Amino acid sequence: MPEQLSADDWIKEGLKALAKSGFTALKADRLARAMGVSRGSFYWHFADLGAFHAAILKRWREIAAEEIIAGVEAVSDEPLQALLRRTFGARLDLERAVRNWAAFDPAAQAAVRAIDRRRLDYIETLLGRRGFSAANAQARAQILYWTFLGYALSGPPVAAARLPALIDALLHMVSA
Repeated sequence: MPEQLSADDWIKEGLKALAKSGFTALKADRLARAMGVSRGSFYWHFADLGAFHAAILKRWREIAAEEIIAGVEAVSDEPLQALLRRTFGARLDLERAVRNWAAFDPAAQAAVRAIDRRRLDYIETLLGRRGFSAANAQARAQILYWTFLGYALSGPPVAAARLPALIDALLHMVSA
């Protein structure tokens, strides 16, 4: 890596380390060694480890909710189906790592609560567009989200060949 690193370079490396090794890997020395630079570069961009952690959590919220929602809204097919394909077809190492971090850190816990709320609100919106009442959309969104969380936290992903049938079954259940 070049000596002139940006804050975004550090955040990207932090996200990789978090997904691979967990939140204990988010240390300036460890990341600097991995990037082949001095930790002075880290402190040029972040006042302290807390500021870095806040930046990591902010970026996670962007990629784990806002970028997904924007991508779903941009597709021409059915948004709920696109959301399910995208989320159930994704690698979820980072999701598991952040949720594990949240068990030990109040800031990570707050980030997880915020993203859970954002995701639930979006799913409710999609179900509302399908004609469900607010109460019905809320209940079905919660069930879909619990399904996603169970999937995200339950080890190896489903084989790609099985995924379309599972998504179809979820859509059928939520639409019934």
